[in-house]
Amino acid sequence: MCQEACLMLRQQQAASIFLRTIIEDQSLVGIVTFSSAAQSLRPLTLIAGEAAREILVNALPSTASGGTNICAGLAKGFEVLRQDDGNTTGDEIIFLTDGESEVNCLEEVAQSSAVVQTVALGPSPAAVLKTMSEISGGKYFVASESLDSNELVNVFASLTASDGDVTLQTIQLESSGKKTNGNDRLIGIVSVDKTVGNDTTFLVIYENNPPNIMVRSPTGTLYDGSKFKQDTAAKTLSLEIPGTAETGDWEYSLHNTMTSPQSLTMTVTSRAARADVAPITVKAHMSQQSGDGSKPMAVFAEVNQKGVPVTKAEVWATIVSSNGDKEELRLLDNGAGADIQKHDGIYSRYFTNLKDGKHNLKVRVKGQGDKARANRGKSRAMYLPGYVIDGELKLNPPKPTFSGNDPQMDVGNFSRTAIGESFIISLPPGVSLPKFPPCRITDLTAKIEDDQVFLNWTAPGEDLDQGTATAYEIRMSEDFEVIRTNFSDAQLINSSGLPPHEAGSMEGFSFILDNITMNRIRVLFFAIKAEDKHYLKSDVSNIAQVYKIEPLVESEGMNVLTIVLCVTGIIVTISILAGIIIYFKK
Repeated sequence: MCQEACLMLRQQQAASIFLRTIIEDQSLVGIVTFSSAAQSLRPLTLIAGEAAREILVNALPSTASGGTNICAGLAKGFEVLRQDDGNTTGDEIIFLTDGESEVNCLEEVAQSSAVVQTVALGPSPAAVLKTMSEISGGKYFVASESLDSNELVNVFASLTASDGDVTLQTIQLESSGKKTNGNDRLIGIVSVDKTVGNDTTFLVIYENNPPNIMVRSPTGTLYDGSKFKQDTAAKTLSLEIPGTAETGDWEYSLHNTMTSPQSLTMTVTSRAARADVAPITVKAHMSQQSGDGSKPMAVFAEVNQKGVPVTKAEVWATIVSSNGDKEELRLLDNGAGADIQKHDGIYSRYFTNLKDGKHNLKVRVKGQGDKARANRGKSRAMYLPGYVIDGELKLNPPKPTFSGNDPQMDVGNFSRTAIGESFIISLPPGVSLPKFPPCRITDLTAKIEDDQVFLNWTAPGEDLDQGTATAYEIRMSEDFEVIRTNFSDAQLINSSGLPPHEAGSMEGFSFILDNITMNRIRVLFFAIKAEDKHYLKSDVSNIAQVYKIEPLVESEGMNVLTIVLCVTGIIVTISILAGIIIYFKK
């Protein structure tokens, strides 16, 4: 377990990264430290270049003593924030602590109108920190002291204080860590896309001794450890790529040359390549910030480029509990399971493996080749070149055009890392977790060729959209209301030979309509339920329909020519009458 000196080092590492690479130019930053009492280490300082950043980094505390007085720290923080304009409205505090104390200053937090981002470091975070962030409109994070988790660095990398201009914000491309054995390596690939590249920084944190470092650009340029700037006290090494980093895949390797194990991490950040091109961003969050296990939770990751959905990316969520349990989930944007709408850039999955305690959420996004696309869509509104006001023509801006005919623009290879707020699960003691049924199928489609019906849908899981269901119950009816309201009364279709596949897979099933009395035009409705091993069934799926048109059959004593002549005669008669009516109306 990390001792006091270790915890202080983790704080120093994360805060120095924030000050050197994350916080934007022209921001005002002050530093306050607190234990049993609080003191200001640095007044509000304008970030106006590297020198100002280093002044702030050098002011960071390196030792801790005494107890933890949260309210004293907050009061001193508010005091520093008032140094510029006399108030704290709209100002922001990143409040990091590894201890607990009595808190009786929540009213002062609410009245300050400042946003308090709370970060709890270590195994026993103060419960009041979550309340403090909630009443101030901030976020709540719990970070492990484990170096290879890189959690504290990820928290600071996610906290951007800006006016909302994403082209100025730091974008986290990569975050990886590993407890390496002796003579072992941490290796990886990070993709720099055309929307980022300025101020690109590779940052290494090591536990004991600096590793041998190799970074290779897409065109083969090598950066070894001699190109990295070392901070011996914080045990960090950093490399800032001059100008705009090359677009493409960057490879990195950290070689632990020691014979003993040590933890190593790599963090890569960047900013927008151009002021007029918004970078691809990722936002991660849970469907709820607390739960008791009575209902499922869902994970969401929004991937977009200034509101334009980025589709067909590979998105993975990692959820880690306070006792170290880790769950990896592939998030999908397929309109099935937890995902509401296909290809809207919001990737989703249910989280059902609930554990008691605090949990952290991290999302990694990869765009590969021409698969990932920015889905700009097409407006259905008619373009109007201008309008008239008081007799004067006012021209609208020219109709916007896309480069190419496809509104889905390739975004190429890209990498992103994002974290969501920490969340808490409080399971009732001695109560078993509920069993969740398979999720409802929402994308059932049907088509008919001759007398054969083809059904397709996305497989649900054993528990919602996790695992593999046990069986399907497929039914059809000529009556929409029957299959909608009385599913079990509809005709059962034999699907015993259809074993369900893993959740998220595409399922297909076909059968031949047999012994059904067909009208000349007939519509059939289909729906499905999925069942798990506990005999729990999903809700009825969406209802798919097919139309079957039977060929016309000639009646006795009348052939097609007779029918055509009769119809023609009627049309002629109607035409004559219509002509007479029109004549007399003139």
